[in-house]
Amino acid sequence: MSSPINLPSPIDLGSMDLDPHVEFARWFAHAGAAGVHEPEAIALATADEHGRPSVRMVLLRGFGADGYVWFTNRKSRKGREIAANPRAALVAHWASVGRQVRIEGSVSPATQERADAYFAGRDRASQIGAWASHQSDPLDDREELLARIDALTREFETGPVARPPHWGGYLLSADRIEFWQHGEHRIHDRVEYLLRADGSWSRRRLNP
Repeated sequence: MSSPINLPSPIDLGSMDLDPHVEFARWFAHAGAAGVHEPEAIALATADEHGRPSVRMVLLRGFGADGYVWFTNRKSRKGREIAANPRAALVAHWASVGRQVRIEGSVSPATQERADAYFAGRDRASQIGAWASHQSDPLDDREELLARIDALTREFETGPVARPPHWGGYLLSADRIEFWQHGEHRIHDRVEYLLRADGSWSRRRLNP
């Protein structure tokens, strides 16, 4: 990694919140304030029923003690893999501030109400695209997709665009969160939080 800009001071473990969700909110806000482009862009790793992994970028659309939220077509590859193996990992990588956060845990569907509220706030073209795209399925010709978009644009010419039944959100309930910060000469700072059985969190440093 090249030397990042706006590098914070080395992590003082005592200054970190005992709740990793609170600490994540601090780091997320810091990234945004420092001008990171799309700090909500995160890598999502899933695995199928045979343990074969895949990873892609998604947008984090909510986070807190109840979980970390993104939205997608449930028939997509990631949706199928989550159905078969409902655990996942997320990575937020903010290179320009020398920080990343790794989050692991179990995944469950977000509520219909949450999905409806988010979908209603999307721009109309994206709403129609959610209907038109058979996400992750083979596509013989791009014109086929554009034709579906045109047909659906006419179908939804007036009135609101309803959320497709196959489109919704997922909620990752974290049981491990690691905060990583760049250090000179690759002596990085790493702090790991682990969820205890009683719902509290333990915290420890890791070697870089």
